[in-house]
Amino acid sequence: MKIIGISGSPTAVSRSSWLLRHFLDTLAAQHGALNLLEPVRARDLPAQALLQADFDHPELLDATGRVAQADIVVIATPIYKAAYSGLLKTFLDLLPQDGLRGKAVVLLATGGSNAHLLAVDYALKPVLSALGAREILDTVYATDAQLPRHDTHGYTSTPDIDERVTRLATQLQRRLLPARSLQAMPAVIAPLAKRTAAPQHALPQGVRISA
Repeated sequence: MKIIGISGSPTAVSRSSWLLRHFLDTLAAQHGALNLLEPVRARDLPAQALLQADFDHPELLDATGRVAQADIVVIATPIYKAAYSGLLKTFLDLLPQDGLRGKAVVLLATGGSNAHLLAVDYALKPVLSALGAREILDTVYATDAQLPRHDTHGYTSTPDIDERVTRLATQLQRRLLPARSLQAMPAVIAPLAKRTAAPQHALPQGVRISA
Protein backbone atom coordinates (compact mmCIF):
# COMPACT_ATOMS: atom_id res chain seq x y z
CA MET A 1 0.00 0.00 0.00
CA LYS A 2 1.17 3.49 -0.82
CA ILE A 3 1.35 6.07 1.97
CA ILE A 4 1.60 9.84 1.64
CA GLY A 5 2.05 12.54 4.26
CA ILE A 6 0.51 15.99 3.89
CA SER A 7 1.93 18.82 5.98
CA GLY A 8 -0.31 21.85 6.37
CA SER A 9 2.14 23.94 8.36
CA PRO A 10 3.09 27.33 6.90
CA THR A 11 6.54 27.22 8.55
CA ALA A 12 9.58 25.19 7.54
CA VAL A 13 10.27 23.90 11.07
CA SER A 14 7.12 23.16 13.04
CA ARG A 15 5.72 20.82 15.64
CA SER A 16 3.11 19.40 13.28
CA SER A 17 5.72 18.58 10.62
CA TRP A 18 7.91 16.97 13.28
CA LEU A 19 4.94 14.93 14.53
CA LEU A 20 4.27 13.73 10.98
CA ARG A 21 7.85 12.51 10.60
CA HIS A 22 7.76 10.94 14.08
CA PHE A 23 4.60 9.00 13.25
CA LEU A 24 5.97 7.69 9.95
CA ASP A 25 9.24 6.69 11.64
CA THR A 26 7.28 4.82 14.33
CA LEU A 27 5.18 3.06 11.69
CA ALA A 28 8.30 2.04 9.77
CA ALA A 29 9.88 0.68 12.96
CA GLN A 30 6.82 -1.53 13.49
CA HIS A 31 6.09 -2.59 9.94
CA GLY A 32 9.45 -2.51 8.20
CA ALA A 33 9.89 -0.91 4.78
CA LEU A 34 7.02 1.38 3.79
CA ASN A 35 5.91 2.36 0.30
CA LEU A 36 6.16 6.09 0.99
CA LEU A 37 5.30 8.60 -1.71
CA GLU A 38 7.01 11.99 -1.71
CA PRO A 39 5.16 14.04 0.93
CA VAL A 40 3.10 17.10 0.09
CA ARG A 41 4.34 20.17 1.96
CA ALA A 42 1.72 22.80 1.29
CA ARG A 43 4.11 25.64 2.16
CA ASP A 44 6.46 24.59 -0.66
CA LEU A 45 3.78 24.73 -3.36
CA PRO A 46 3.58 27.90 -5.51
CA ALA A 47 1.59 30.41 -3.48
CA GLN A 48 -0.04 32.23 -6.37
CA ALA A 49 -1.18 29.00 -8.00
CA LEU A 50 -2.62 27.84 -4.67
CA LEU A 51 -4.50 31.07 -3.99
CA GLN A 52 -5.87 31.19 -7.52
CA ALA A 53 -6.76 27.48 -7.47
CA ASP A 54 -4.81 26.93 -10.68
CA PHE A 55 -5.72 23.27 -11.14
CA ASP A 56 -3.56 23.00 -14.26
CA HIS A 57 -0.32 24.19 -12.65
CA PRO A 58 2.29 21.40 -13.05
CA GLU A 59 3.36 21.42 -9.40
CA LEU A 60 -0.20 21.29 -8.15
CA LEU A 61 -1.07 18.53 -10.60
CA ASP A 62 1.91 16.57 -9.35
CA ALA A 63 0.92 17.03 -5.69
CA THR A 64 -2.74 16.09 -6.16
CA GLY A 65 -1.67 13.20 -8.39
CA ARG A 66 0.44 11.74 -5.59
CA VAL A 67 -2.51 11.96 -3.21
CA ALA A 68 -4.64 10.14 -5.79
CA GLN A 69 -2.10 7.28 -5.91
CA ALA A 70 -2.03 6.82 -2.13
CA ASP A 71 -4.00 4.23 -0.20
CA ILE A 72 -3.24 5.86 3.16
CA VAL A 73 -3.11 9.62 3.72
CA VAL A 74 -1.48 11.04 6.86
CA ILE A 75 -2.43 14.68 7.42
CA ALA A 76 -0.61 16.91 9.90
CA THR A 77 -1.72 20.44 10.73
CA PRO A 78 -1.31 23.09 13.39
CA ILE A 79 -4.51 24.40 14.99
CA TYR A 80 -4.90 28.18 14.97
CA LYS A 81 -7.83 29.87 16.72
CA ALA A 82 -9.85 26.63 16.84
CA ALA A 83 -9.33 25.80 13.15
CA TYR A 84 -6.83 23.87 11.08
CA SER A 85 -4.43 25.85 8.90
CA GLY A 86 -5.80 27.87 6.00
CA LEU A 87 -2.89 26.60 3.92
CA LEU A 88 -4.10 23.02 4.35
CA LYS A 89 -7.67 24.06 3.44
CA THR A 90 -6.37 25.74 0.28
CA PHE A 91 -4.67 22.51 -0.78
CA LEU A 92 -7.60 20.27 0.12
CA ASP A 93 -9.81 22.48 -2.07
CA LEU A 94 -7.75 21.34 -5.06
CA LEU A 95 -8.66 17.68 -4.57
CA PRO A 96 -11.57 16.19 -6.53
CA GLN A 97 -14.94 15.92 -4.81
CA ASP A 98 -14.22 12.25 -4.00
CA GLY A 99 -10.45 12.65 -3.72
CA LEU A 100 -10.21 10.70 -0.46
CA ARG A 101 -12.73 7.97 -1.24
CA GLY A 102 -11.40 4.49 -0.52
CA LYS A 103 -8.40 5.81 1.43
CA ALA A 104 -7.58 5.45 5.11
CA VAL A 105 -6.89 8.85 6.68
CA VAL A 106 -4.73 9.51 9.74
CA LEU A 107 -4.91 12.90 11.47
CA LEU A 108 -2.12 14.53 13.45
CA ALA A 109 -2.60 17.97 14.96
CA THR A 110 -0.77 20.35 17.27
CA GLY A 111 -1.96 23.35 19.26
CA GLY A 112 -1.06 25.65 22.08
CA SER A 113 -3.40 23.91 24.53
CA ASN A 114 -6.08 21.26 24.79
CA ALA A 115 -8.68 23.97 24.25
CA HIS A 116 -8.28 23.48 20.50
CA LEU A 117 -8.57 19.69 20.53
CA LEU A 118 -12.18 19.58 19.28
CA ALA A 119 -11.27 21.65 16.21
CA VAL A 120 -10.21 18.41 14.53
CA ASP A 121 -13.68 16.90 14.98
CA TYR A 122 -15.73 20.02 14.25
CA ALA A 123 -13.65 21.68 11.54
CA LEU A 124 -11.36 19.20 9.76
CA LYS A 125 -13.22 15.88 9.78
CA PRO A 126 -16.34 17.27 8.02
CA VAL A 127 -14.17 18.53 5.16
CA LEU A 128 -12.47 15.15 4.83
CA SER A 129 -15.86 13.41 4.85
CA ALA A 130 -17.02 15.76 2.09
CA LEU A 131 -14.00 14.55 0.08
CA GLY A 132 -15.17 10.96 0.40
CA ALA A 133 -13.11 9.83 3.41
CA ARG A 134 -15.01 7.07 5.20
CA GLU A 135 -12.15 5.53 7.20
CA ILE A 136 -10.64 8.14 9.52
CA LEU A 137 -8.46 6.54 12.15
CA ASP A 138 -7.83 7.86 15.66
CA THR A 139 -6.31 11.33 15.95
CA VAL A 140 -3.13 12.28 17.78
CA TYR A 141 -3.33 15.83 19.13
CA ALA A 142 -0.30 17.27 20.90
CA THR A 143 0.09 20.54 22.75
CA ASP A 144 3.21 22.68 22.69
CA ALA A 145 4.15 21.37 26.12
CA GLN A 146 3.95 17.78 24.86
CA LEU A 147 6.36 18.55 21.99
CA PRO A 148 9.09 20.61 23.68
CA ARG A 149 11.97 22.06 21.75
CA HIS A 150 15.16 20.04 21.36
CA ASP A 151 18.57 21.54 20.62
CA THR A 152 19.50 18.82 18.10
CA HIS A 153 16.28 17.43 16.66
CA GLY A 154 14.17 20.58 16.72
CA TYR A 155 11.50 18.98 18.89
CA THR A 156 10.97 15.90 21.00
CA SER A 157 7.90 14.21 22.44
CA THR A 158 6.74 13.30 25.92
CA PRO A 159 6.00 9.67 26.87
CA ASP A 160 2.22 10.13 26.60
CA ILE A 161 2.52 11.33 23.00
CA ASP A 162 4.91 8.47 22.19
CA GLU A 163 2.36 6.03 23.58
CA ARG A 164 -0.48 7.48 21.48
CA VAL A 165 1.66 7.60 18.34
CA THR A 166 2.68 3.96 18.87
CA ARG A 167 -0.94 2.91 19.43
CA LEU A 168 -2.07 4.68 16.25
CA ALA A 169 0.80 3.16 14.25
CA THR A 170 -0.20 -0.28 15.54
CA GLN A 171 -3.79 0.34 14.46
CA LEU A 172 -2.64 1.30 10.99
CA GLN A 173 -0.18 -1.60 10.82
CA ARG A 174 -3.08 -4.05 11.10
CA ARG A 175 -4.43 -2.52 7.92
CA LEU A 176 -1.06 -2.89 6.20
CA LEU A 177 -0.52 -6.54 7.17
CA PRO A 178 -3.26 -7.98 4.88
CA ALA A 179 -1.65 -6.22 1.93
CA ARG A 180 1.68 -7.84 2.70
CA SER A 181 -0.03 -11.26 3.02
CA LEU A 182 -1.76 -10.86 -0.34
CA GLN A 183 1.60 -10.38 -2.06
CA ALA A 184 2.53 -13.92 -1.06
CA MET A 185 -0.75 -15.49 -2.14
CA PRO A 186 0.01 -16.28 -5.84
CA ALA A 187 2.87 -18.58 -4.84
CA VAL A 188 0.51 -20.46 -2.52
CA ILE A 189 -2.58 -20.62 -4.70
CA ALA A 190 -0.96 -22.42 -7.65
CA PRO A 191 0.25 -25.50 -5.70
CA LEU A 192 -3.07 -25.55 -3.86
CA ALA A 193 -4.97 -25.68 -7.14
CA LYS A 194 -2.93 -28.68 -8.20
CA ARG A 195 -3.57 -30.45 -4.94
CA THR A 196 -7.33 -29.84 -5.01
CA ALA A 197 -7.93 -30.76 -8.65
CA ALA A 198 -10.75 -33.29 -9.05
CA PRO A 199 -9.32 -36.85 -9.11
CA GLN A 200 -9.70 -38.86 -12.30
CA HIS A 201 -10.90 -42.48 -11.87
CA ALA A 202 -11.15 -45.12 -14.54
CA LEU A 203 -14.61 -46.68 -14.95
CA PRO A 204 -15.02 -50.34 -14.00
CA GLN A 205 -14.73 -52.77 -16.87
CA GLY A 206 -17.99 -53.11 -18.80
CA VAL A 207 -19.47 -49.78 -17.50
CA ARG A 208 -20.27 -47.22 -20.21
CA ILE A 209 -21.67 -43.66 -20.02
CA SER A 210 -24.11 -42.65 -22.73
CA ALA A 211 -24.52 -39.03 -23.75
